Amino acid sequence: MAAVTRPRRARGARESLASVVLGFESIVVFLGGLVVYGLGALPDSIPDAWGIAAGSILAVVMILTVGVLRHPWGIGLGWALQLVVALGAILVPALGIVALVFGGMYAYATIKGGELDRRNAARAADATNGD
Repeated sequence: MAAVTRPRRARGARESLASVVLGFESIVVFLGGLVVYGLGALPDSIPDAWGIAAGSILAVVMILTVGVLRHPWGIGLGWALQLVVALGAILVPALGIVALVFGGMYAYATIKGGELDRRNAARAADATNGD
C-alpha cells in the first residue's frame, strides 16, 4: 500500500528568508556562547559553563523558531531573539557586531520579504481576475 503524501505548504519570501537568517545565526550564537565561556566574561558568581549553556539554548530556540515563522508571533519571537543577542554585547562587545549584522539581515528578510509576498499575492489575484 502506497503512502499518501500531502502537498507541501507554500512558504512566502518572508518566511523563507527569515528562516535562513535564523538558521545561520544559530551557529554563530552557539559559537558566541563558547566565546563567553572561553573569555570568562560572566560575573564571578556565575560559573563560566553557563556561557556554553546559554549559547546552546539560544541556538536551539532559534532553530525551533524557524518552524513557527509562518505565524506573525513567530516573526515577533525572531525579533525578541535578536534583542537577546544584542544584550549579549554587555558581556562580550564583539557580540554587538553579530547583533548588528544578523539583526540587519533579519530586518531585511522580514520587511522586504513581506513586500515581496504582498506583491506576489497581488499579481496572483490579478492573474485570476484577468481570466
